[in-house]
Amino acid sequence: MVRKVRRLLTVVGGAVVALACSLTLAGTAVAQAAPKPKLAPAGVDITGDRLDQPLRLRADTRPAEVTMVVDQVQWLGTTGQLRGPAAKDLGPKYTVVVLVADSPKHTYDLFPLAKGGPRVYRPAKQPDLSHPRAGWFFGRLNMSETLRAVGVPLEPRFDTLSGGIGGGERVLPEEALDPGQDLDTALGELQRLLLLNVGVVLVITVGLAGIALLVRRRTR
Repeated sequence: MVRKVRRLLTVVGGAVVALACSLTLAGTAVAQAAPKPKLAPAGVDITGDRLDQPLRLRADTRPAEVTMVVDQVQWLGTTGQLRGPAAKDLGPKYTVVVLVADSPKHTYDLFPLAKGGPRVYRPAKQPDLSHPRAGWFFGRLNMSETLRAVGVPLEPRFDTLSGGIGGGERVLPEEALDPGQDLDTALGELQRLLLLNVGVVLVITVGLAGIALLVRRRTR
């Protein structure tokens, strides 16, 4: 009887230790797999209707304008609609190329006057050789005024509203959409979970030791 109890305690203790080790290794793997923080855009190039030359905006000389343009596309999700409006309903097209470290990284086609609201098309072929899924997205409702403010020859429009499909002015704070902050929060939660698991393991281990001691005393 005593031998059976000891064997059972040994098996349970080994399983607990193995679980603790696996949780620790999982936490280490997640921390090592964390992506590097993204670099801030160095600028944007805009080409399109009634622009004889590309409109080149750089973060070191016109940071506000660069931020305004990047804000029109940085919120896009991983997937969009497979089909967009008919060509006759798109209106003028403006291609925006986002630069990082002075090298083209992302490109988007903006249609600020599209019928039914501004649209954004993200092609699958990107300058950085990445291949996201091509798709159409509803654009921010202030797209036309934003492009006009940075130098694109568009007529003033005063029907821009906040909110709605695709954006408008951002309601949530910038920090709430920061993927780096979300990653830090996730890692913090994982760390707390690991500490909780370690605490549970210690409690189980102490309990098993107490049971073993009690069984040993009774069998003497």
